[in-house]
Amino acid sequence: MLSVESDPTRGQTAQAISQAVVRLVRDYTGRGPTQAHTTINDNVIVVVLRDTLLKAEHSLVADGQAHAVMDMRRRFQGTMRRELVAAVTEHTGRTVEAFLSDNAIAPDVAVEVFILEPREFRHGETVSCKPDPG
Repeated sequence: MLSVESDPTRGQTAQAISQAVVRLVRDYTGRGPTQAHTTINDNVIVVVLRDTLLKAEHSLVADGQAHAVMDMRRRFQGTMRRELVAAVTEHTGRTVEAFLSDNAIAPDVAVEVFILEPREFRHGETVSCKPDPG
C-alpha cells in the first residue's frame, strides 16, 4: 500500500520552526527559552521567545549591566544567523530575504523575524502593496 505524503500545514511548519529556534538557542547558550511561538504570515515569519536570559545574565542586569547583556545577545544572534535562516528555509522551502533579531530585558522577550522573498504568481508576476504617496 502506498502512502501519500502531504505538505505540512502552516501550524506544523510554525511548530517545527519554533522547535528549531529553541534548539539553536539552547545549543549556543546552554539554555533555551521556556516559551516559543511562531507566526507565519505571507512573506513574514515572527518567532517570539520568552524567558531567554541565563542566570548569569540576570545577575549582570541586577548589577546594572543590562547593556553588556544586550551586547552579548546581539553577538549570539549574529553567530546563529546562518543556522536560523537555514532552519526557516528548510521548513518553508522559501528563501529568506532578510533576518532581524532583538531582545528585551524586562520583560525577558526575544524576537526573530524572517522576511521571505515574495512568492511568484502567474508568469513571474509578484503581488505587493506599495504605500500610498498621499
